[in-house]
Amino acid sequence: MTTPSETNVQLSEIMRATEANLLGTVHGGNLMKAVDSTAGVVANRYAGGPAVTAALDEMSFLTPVRVGDILHTSAQLNWAGRSSMEIGVRVEVDRWDSITDRVHVASAYLVFVAVDADGKPKHVPTLELETPEERRRFREAEIRREHRLAMRAAIAASRESEENA
Repeated sequence: MTTPSETNVQLSEIMRATEANLLGTVHGGNLMKAVDSTAGVVANRYAGGPAVTAALDEMSFLTPVRVGDILHTSAQLNWAGRSSMEIGVRVEVDRWDSITDRVHVASAYLVFVAVDADGKPKHVPTLELETPEERRRFREAEIRREHRLAMRAAIAASRESEENA
């Protein structure tokens, strides 16, 4: 598996009352867990072994998920470096009480790192981009990576300047 389309994974589950928040909709943390689990399957398969969540780069909640809705999470590898990978996840639901098109309820980008038996980063395969969509997703993942690295450097510089003041 070396192309993004070959990494696609889809998981589905019914949202139950035990996952509800005080408003009676599904708690965002439960959606985050489903997102992380689906992305984890993609990362582990692509890495050919264990991969751990390093960052939840962005998660947008668009509309509430209700108890009884059928939640569908779809994940695909967007970018791969030496040992890290970005996986994009789209979350949709089928409403339990009506027959409509699926509703897009959330999107997220997660970064995983492949690890060896000692928990140290290990190399992942080179990602082969075939379609314009795969190239677009790869470019956008690189932009998010640059922002993460720039933010980390800016925070470190801010702390250093404060320590030296």
